[in-house]
Amino acid sequence: MSLITIFNKKIKATINSKGAELFSLHDGKREYIWEGNPKFWGKHSPILFPIVGTLKNNSYLYNGESYKLSRHGFARDLEFQVLSKTSDGVRFTLVSDKKTFIDYPFDFVLQIEYQLFDAELKITYQVINNGNKKLPFSIGGHPAFALPKKFEDYSLEFETDETINRYILKDDLISNEVETVILENKKLPLTYSLFQKDAMIIKQMHSKEIELLENNIPFLKFSFADFPNFGIWTKDRAPFICLEPWVGFSDTSESTGNFFEKEGIQVLESKSKKEYSFSITIL
Repeated sequence: MSLITIFNKKIKATINSKGAELFSLHDGKREYIWEGNPKFWGKHSPILFPIVGTLKNNSYLYNGESYKLSRHGFARDLEFQVLSKTSDGVRFTLVSDKKTFIDYPFDFVLQIEYQLFDAELKITYQVINNGNKKLPFSIGGHPAFALPKKFEDYSLEFETDETINRYILKDDLISNEVETVILENKKLPLTYSLFQKDAMIIKQMHSKEIELLENNIPFLKFSFADFPNFGIWTKDRAPFICLEPWVGFSDTSESTGNFFEKEGIQVLESKSKKEYSFSITIL
């Protein structure tokens, strides 16, 4: 495990090689990433791969065999290697091996790139299928942003004034219960009551940018054009908010267990690759 720092004249980011996890984003005045206090939640910005969320019975079927995968997959707990580094950018890689084959019998290369552009940190996930069979996967981000003031001083401003259909989790699985959340002039005031039923899960969200506001003043922009689904989450009384761009989501209680039939799953053909990017801009 090692901490790697990249920087430019505007901002500095620190990433842990374990999980290729963003630990810090700072502009010289303010820390934007949650500190990871285990009293509330001991992570900062884990990568979700090869699944997002929870599988029914924490398992799936492939070629008649049953395999186990814990919530959000294993990438966040593994050591990544540094593939390349400059002063303002770094690329990490994780390659399938005998250990990952136990729970996920597929050849893959997962590369994570962090690159600074002025006051923007761009994060790119690249999934590569080096194997001879199709690769099923989901992937997502889970960055937690520090909120040092009173939680109710913060709000989210969406790109569009959309009506949000929120899918309710039950036993960590997506239920048939859907709640409608009405924005107020594109804004969602943050309250802990929003998260009494766990994360807000939004499928096929129209907005592709969200601004985080402190006392109605925007201080951070989150852009995620490559991701169709979105999660918003915190824990009760915790001073952070997670903005989570996802390709995929948890199973439903009706899931068959067949990995290739899983709603939201991506299937990558042999010898092909796919990229997904999101960015954090300090305003």
